[in-house]
Amino acid sequence: MCDTNDCFLPELAWFISPLINSAMKINSVILQVFILGILFFLLSDCKKEAVKTAPTVTIAPVSNITGISALSGVTITSDGGSAIMESGLCWSTSQNPTISDSKTVNGLGSTIFTSSITGLTPGTTYHIRAYAINRMGTAYSSQATFTTLTLPAVLTTTELSDVTATSFRSGGNITYDGGSAISDRGVCFSTSKNPTIRDFRTYDGSGTGSFISNVTRLVPGATYYIRAFATNLEVTSYGNELSFISNIDNYKIYFNPNLTYGTVTDIEGNVYKTIQIGTQVWMAENLKTTRYKNGDPIPNINSDGEWIGLSTGAYCYYNFIYGYFYNWYAVSDSRSIAPEGWHVPTDAEWTTLTTFLGGENIAGSKLKETGIIHWMERNDDATNESGFTALPCGYRTGFNKLIGSSFEPYGRIGIWWSSTESSAASGWTRSAYFFNITAVDRSSNNSKAYGYSVRCLKD
Repeated sequence: MCDTNDCFLPELAWFISPLINSAMKINSVILQVFILGILFFLLSDCKKEAVKTAPTVTIAPVSNITGISALSGVTITSDGGSAIMESGLCWSTSQNPTISDSKTVNGLGSTIFTSSITGLTPGTTYHIRAYAINRMGTAYSSQATFTTLTLPAVLTTTELSDVTATSFRSGGNITYDGGSAISDRGVCFSTSKNPTIRDFRTYDGSGTGSFISNVTRLVPGATYYIRAFATNLEVTSYGNELSFISNIDNYKIYFNPNLTYGTVTDIEGNVYKTIQIGTQVWMAENLKTTRYKNGDPIPNINSDGEWIGLSTGAYCYYNFIYGYFYNWYAVSDSRSIAPEGWHVPTDAEWTTLTTFLGGENIAGSKLKETGIIHWMERNDDATNESGFTALPCGYRTGFNKLIGSSFEPYGRIGIWWSSTESSAASGWTRSAYFFNITAVDRSSNNSKAYGYSVRCLKD
């Protein structure tokens, strides 16, 4: 039926009624047919009621994302010809959320709303849609997706205890995980302030609560800075910083007491023990100069990215007892990093040394410092009968995610450069190992950009 508000009948009732009365009085068939025709025309010309549908709606871009909340909005582009009963946002960790999931409910009377989404979980991916409801049904917008931020963990660093010349005990207490599970925890330490996991660190499991860290192989007499750390997803948080000076009273390097050592001094005044082995005279300690023989400074490069991309000479600080690391470009520089009257040995000169000691298969034991103050456990094979006193100084490459640093920790391996190039990108090296490995490894595939130790040979 016609909606009388949309038809002409009310307005023409004054005209139709007299005609009907006249036709009935005169009993005119023709006039009655005429009037009925007019009525049919008017009725057929009446507006039909509009077709009603579900509304249409769009969603605003997601913004103001935090670990537990976000902001979005709703625009109702059409009410579908029927009043909007409800609108808002619905979200879920599953695709295509509906009003059966979490949702907001906006007020009525407007077609554009802003909605705050709260109660979210940090570090979680959510799917979100706008919705609107009228009497004809519920309509949804296209889907948007966002990920909440991971909040930092809250933790403290445990006070230091059992501090010795080469070790200490600490740890941490994680009281809040930031909304995401703690996947890695420990303490990090360095001789510089504000240590991070890219410095030295321990691995002490996962989860919240208290944990203990035992740290060994420190440099005696050095000042250390320590912080507990906790990692959730990709966010690492740190506890308060502590510091201490390691006890130097009982520290010593195991030089062979049955041999006679000499000394040599570099351009900076560093004094090194020396030892004659066969026809050669070697340094019995690793080089730790920061200048070339002519006095020019050797650049000190700390950045991992810059270090690995170098094609010119550089050194980096690891610790003073173990000497410094140099790339091959510094080793081969014509200005020389060796003291006056000394040089960096060639590959052939290294072979002369290992041959004199009985060959590469057994030379490692005769070169390594004895004991486990510096070498890790199982160093029983070491005799240091040569007096060379090889230390497990580690090395530097590019950044290694597995260990959280570009430095291979000391205690397991010592690697020394030769001045001999093996290819356009590599140089010859010699290595000694812990775990009762008696051999010396001769390698030709070590990148010139890597940082290794240096022992100098008298001219």
